[in-house]
Amino acid sequence: MPSRIYVAPPDLHLLIEAGWIRLSRGPRENRHRPAIDPLFRSAARAYGPRVVGIVLTGLLDDGAVGLHVIKSEGGVAIVQDPKEAMFPSMPSSAMKAGEVDFVLRVSEIPQKILELAREPWKPIDLTRAKDIERAAVSPEGEKMSEELDERRMGKPSMFTCPECSGTLWEVQDGDLLRFRCRVGHAFSPEAVRDGYSDSVEGALWTAVRTLEESAALERRLSKQAAARGDLLSADRFGDVAIGREQQAAMIRDILMSKKRTEENADEIA
Repeated sequence: MPSRIYVAPPDLHLLIEAGWIRLSRGPRENRHRPAIDPLFRSAARAYGPRVVGIVLTGLLDDGAVGLHVIKSEGGVAIVQDPKEAMFPSMPSSAMKAGEVDFVLRVSEIPQKILELAREPWKPIDLTRAKDIERAAVSPEGEKMSEELDERRMGKPSMFTCPECSGTLWEVQDGDLLRFRCRVGHAFSPEAVRDGYSDSVEGALWTAVRTLEESAALERRLSKQAAARGDLLSADRFGDVAIGREQQAAMIRDILMSKKRTEENADEIA
């Protein structure tokens, strides 16, 4: 509807259909819900050349694949000038993923939207629109034909999904690589990398906790053995406790040094 702004509510994807807006609690994409790419994809399939996609400041490469789909359907792609963006990764990634029509400062974007809105609408391929309209809604809530589904058009990769540990299918479209698992989680390479980093960190903190709990148990057993006069067992339990505490401290130091490095990098940036 004209003069309306629609914002995706928390934890729901916002999808566009011809004449409709759909909310979906489908699988996360690039580890987020709502995500930009499902919105861009569904809008491009519903309205083709009448869609204007805009990517602003942000981390990683969310929106790059979606903007590529908008361009492939004849729409217009706009990105914020990375030189003025607080976080230039998203607009820079969108520019690397494919052709964009305009690279503008934020202050220039509203005027460009008005100019584009006043231009005559390009005709829509009605056959294509009807095909999308007839497409069944997938478990993700998005109308997606089989030839556009990475799980059918892609090939199994050697990687697993950071969200559910299922196999990731990969699709290489020119220089653009993307992944999707069986249940529908979708990722760019950067998002997969980010997910693996979190998984590794979580596993290491779990190791620290397990080692420290094990050390505490060994020390308790040592005290009980000493109390009953079994000094040999007490020493053995104590040695195991010392070893576990040293291992936990080593892993903790690795994790904390990584955190300090990241904080210093943020300060420099």
